[in-house]
Amino acid sequence: MKLFNELRKHGKLAAKRHPMYDKNRFGKYLMVAMSVFWAGYLIFFGMTFAFALDTQSMEPYHLLNSGLVFVLAIDFLMRFPFQKTPTQEVKPYLLLPVKRNKIIDFLLIRSGLDTFNLFWLFLFVPFAIITLPKYFGFTGVITYCAGIWLLMIFNNYWFLLCRTLMSERIWWIALPVLLYGGIAAAIFIPKKSLVGDFFVNLGEGYIEGNGWMFAGTLAAIVAMWLINRKVMKALVYSELNKVEDTKVKHLSEYKFLDKYGEVGEYMRLELKLLLRNKTCKHGLRMVLLVVVGFSLVLSFSDIYDGVFMTNFIVIYNFAIFGLLFLSTVMSYEGNYIDGLMSRKESILSLLKAKYYLYSLGILIPLVLMIPAIVMGKIAVLMAVSWAIFTVGFVYFALFQLVVYNTKTIPLNAKIGVRQNTGTGLQNLVSFATFGLPIMFYFLLKTIFDETVSLYVLLFIGTGFIATSGLWMTNVYHRFMKRRYKNMEGFRDSRE
Repeated sequence: MKLFNELRKHGKLAAKRHPMYDKNRFGKYLMVAMSVFWAGYLIFFGMTFAFALDTQSMEPYHLLNSGLVFVLAIDFLMRFPFQKTPTQEVKPYLLLPVKRNKIIDFLLIRSGLDTFNLFWLFLFVPFAIITLPKYFGFTGVITYCAGIWLLMIFNNYWFLLCRTLMSERIWWIALPVLLYGGIAAAIFIPKKSLVGDFFVNLGEGYIEGNGWMFAGTLAAIVAMWLINRKVMKALVYSELNKVEDTKVKHLSEYKFLDKYGEVGEYMRLELKLLLRNKTCKHGLRMVLLVVVGFSLVLSFSDIYDGVFMTNFIVIYNFAIFGLLFLSTVMSYEGNYIDGLMSRKESILSLLKAKYYLYSLGILIPLVLMIPAIVMGKIAVLMAVSWAIFTVGFVYFALFQLVVYNTKTIPLNAKIGVRQNTGTGLQNLVSFATFGLPIMFYFLLKTIFDETVSLYVLLFIGTGFIATSGLWMTNVYHRFMKRRYKNMEGFRDSRE
């Protein structure tokens, strides 16, 4: 216990002493505000379900319990943007006479006790208070909420296992897909759902304080704990010993870029950055999977045929590539920024190379949306307008972060590195470049018709593309004025 307390204190001190601590405060305040909003939303839904599900055939808690599997699936998906794999830096402790299992146990304990696992109680507590006391008293409310909390802890460790495996090999995404696909088939194909009955009985066992139900849930948590510990131990050992660094499958020189001079050389560097480093490759694969998935849903499903959701998916498909890699622009280069700064105006050529390469990357979602265009789900003008607007205005906004990003992101470390959320400015710019275009589009639609609104977007995007040389040079000069401050930040945040 003394060791765990020491590690917890070290974690707090490391966070406070990190050079990005002050810059992350705005992002933390924003997350708190969003958490309060969604907590209120869940309380409202909990009270609404308590009255809306009160039917003659079944009790409200039976109906809600039959859908617990859907709550767990939603919780699993919600954790991707908000929860990272354990972030305690393990390298210094592995050099000390401390068992590796104890370090990993601390990481897993901290993850299990994370307040995120309590978030769904904002839905279940008001629901339980309204529906359970008349039959089971407040003891039933307490045991039911305790059971839901244990389920969320189990889901937390299940998510950690999937996220850790997917960080190493993207093909592990098949594991949750097959599991949830099998659950969906078991629910919707047979006339009587055994999965629904299982969760009804599980929820009722929690309400009644059934010891076997709690023991089974705890056993599942322990089993998932042991699996996570074994996987994390193996991956930490592999990463610290750089097992994969010596394996090069093939070498690509991209010689077709030679004719573009220094800009072509930096385009080659950017391609190698994206395709050869573990962190970048993982992000690139996730982006491609999301774009392909959204494009297929948009093309062959009626789920998102509304005007808002259609535009949301289209702009998301175009913007996600830039949001992932350009919101952290220069952060990967922070690993070797000293070499880049040793050549006159090399940063300007690097910025141009990034802009040209990521602009060409827009062709991927544009091509993937051709089936949606053929199926009549979206118009050609909509796809082209949003693509041009993204390359023009959205990329212009994201490139402003070149001046202010000062945190180095490791290129290959995934397990033995402290992970941090983006700075407040990164979060604000990312939100603005994604949310404001949709708001602006619907504002235009209230004034003009859809065709005129799309042409306005096309015109704005074309204007920013035509003037890209001017605003990129402006970004470069502003960056050079702050270069010593930025370089200090890049050096301080290197692992």
